Amino acid sequence: MSATGSAIILTLALACVTTLLLFLLGTPLAWWLATTRNRLKPVIEAITALPLVLPPTVIGFYLLILLNPNAPIGHFWVRLTGETLTFSFAGLVIASILYSLPFMVQPLQSSFERVGRDQLETAASLGASPLDRFFSLVLPLSVRGSLTAGILTFIHTIGEFGVVLMVGGNIPGRTRTLSIALYDHVEALRYDEAHALAAGLVLLSLLVLSLVYLLNRRMPGHG
Repeated sequence: MSATGSAIILTLALACVTTLLLFLLGTPLAWWLATTRNRLKPVIEAITALPLVLPPTVIGFYLLILLNPNAPIGHFWVRLTGETLTFSFAGLVIASILYSLPFMVQPLQSSFERVGRDQLETAASLGASPLDRFFSLVLPLSVRGSLTAGILTFIHTIGEFGVVLMVGGNIPGRTRTLSIALYDHVEALRYDEAHALAAGLVLLSLLVLSLVYLLNRRMPGHG
């Protein structure tokens, strides 16, 4: 397999795993933010949104410190698996989850906030448990927000550069994603290959964003 083909497969795998895990982790967080009156809510919202304003290299630098084999988390992972978190696919997943967190949580939170309280109270009066209300009422009414969150997280992960470079380095077949491959082509003055990758990423991003806007326009109902 060519180096570009390997980078494509690795990038798609990273985007799929990150999106799936963020659905599992981000959905309860978004629901809590949408429904809580806790005084810490603004702080948690700010922490969640930090990747939108922090330079990726800042996040990557601190992750590099937290995940290295001499740190508690990195040391535990080495003892558990025999491999380091830094310069590995697992490390890329952790970095991508943190960096793409707001792209999952914010659309979900907005969608959950638009669910009518009257409907939830009616379901509760009929004996539906909180879990039943969430799965039978909230999620079906939030399909649009869920699709938007998933699509934006997926495409954002594909385009990551600074964070994945800091945490994973540039190891072909292991941590070399499409954005890093593009950077390598530019550094090597292989502009034809760089143009092909860059144009492909631009086209993919445009198609995905068009899909998001199309879904939001055509899908009726909530979030």
